[in-house]
Amino acid sequence: MSSTDTTKVPGSHQPVNSRGRVIVASLIGTTVEFYDFYVYATAAVLVFPKLFFPGANETTQLLSSFAVFGVAFIARPLGSIVFGHFGDKFGRKGTLVASLLTMGIATFLIGCLPTALVPGWEFWAPAMLVVMRFAQGLALGGEWSGAALLATENAPANKRAVYGTFPQLGAPIGFIIANVIFLVASYTLTPEAFAAWGWRVPFLLSAAMVILGLYVRLKLIETPAFTKVVESNEVAKLPLGRVFKSSWRQLILGTFIMLATYVLFYLMTTFTLTYGTKPTLAGAQAAAEKAGKPMSEAAAAAFVPGLGYSRNDFLWMLIAGVVFFGIFTLVSGPLAEKYGRRKMLMAVTAGIFVFGLLFVPLFSGGFVGTMGLLILGFSLMGLTFGPMGALLPELFPTNVRYTGSAISYNFSSILGAAVAPFIAVALWEAAKGSPVLVGIYLTSMAVLTLIALFLTRETRDLDYENNVA
Repeated sequence: MSSTDTTKVPGSHQPVNSRGRVIVASLIGTTVEFYDFYVYATAAVLVFPKLFFPGANETTQLLSSFAVFGVAFIARPLGSIVFGHFGDKFGRKGTLVASLLTMGIATFLIGCLPTALVPGWEFWAPAMLVVMRFAQGLALGGEWSGAALLATENAPANKRAVYGTFPQLGAPIGFIIANVIFLVASYTLTPEAFAAWGWRVPFLLSAAMVILGLYVRLKLIETPAFTKVVESNEVAKLPLGRVFKSSWRQLILGTFIMLATYVLFYLMTTFTLTYGTKPTLAGAQAAAEKAGKPMSEAAAAAFVPGLGYSRNDFLWMLIAGVVFFGIFTLVSGPLAEKYGRRKMLMAVTAGIFVFGLLFVPLFSGGFVGTMGLLILGFSLMGLTFGPMGALLPELFPTNVRYTGSAISYNFSSILGAAVAPFIAVALWEAAKGSPVLVGIYLTSMAVLTLIALFLTRETRDLDYENNVA
């Protein structure tokens, strides 16, 4: 892609980013960001419990790993404020480059960390993991909104929802790349080699992807909407204060509009991987017998069973489901343009409500039922996540749009994604291995999102450029 790959606004001498550049720059950045995020999410289930929390029992190891996983979601609102401030005050381009660098460096350094199994690193290894995880969250707090604004503020008339799906596609693409790399490593390495060093490979490979993302983003020019804000002298001196003063209602509604999306996504990726790969009671008893340490009646009674799939088999099942995530993300854009964001998302959220009630019958249906659950869940995920690239930015005026959309998106991550894996594991244990309470949890979150959508106005036809606070 050449450095002259720009077009001009009709009737104006102002250059704008071409469609190809917008697609590539918004997509590749979020692909890298979500790849980095998923690499950690996968490792948090597969290897980090034993490598960074070796002194605890199996359940405590897993919950400790998920707790560190949640640190990033606590950092994300701070990232939304920091990167949102610079994005609204100094422009989208430079802020997007900074967020990508922050995420890439943190992920690469995770791949270099000693584990808690190394003498002298029992405390420092998990502590440094928390620091790097915090940096990942800080970066993602500013990445998504900038990519969404890059896409939608360069979109032609009546195409914002379509363009808004470009950065959203980074989520399924990043997931597939991250997990395929994990699978290749696990197939080509012994379990001992994978635990010793193979898990580091996906983290270290992120450096190459970051370099490519930076190359594309450095060639961008500023979006027309922000350029117009600068030319009209409407840049907010303190975007955070301005957005809370002018758009506090939209901040709250946007946060809850994203809630069901977040909970659904992290249940479909993190919880299902945990539940799917945990042995059945019969499988655990057979393994204990084979090891010469039969389970006692008390241990059997306390055991929390799963579906008993191998790690690699279930990862392939997840990847197949995520393909539908990508397909329906693309489908969601034209639907949101045709029917409006609000109406479409209310219908999809109603589908999520029903989906939560189907956890038990689908998970009980063997391979076909489990695969059906993954396909249905990820299809709903695409339909609800796709329009968010347009809807959340449309809730806010141009001069506080980066900050407003970032805060809503990332504060929702605390209410939804940060606690979802932890709550799901607790509910799974409380139900003695049944996913019934996990499904009810998702259904409850869908109710809150439906209320927020009901209280929100349609944003499809608003003036996206000439709208300042």
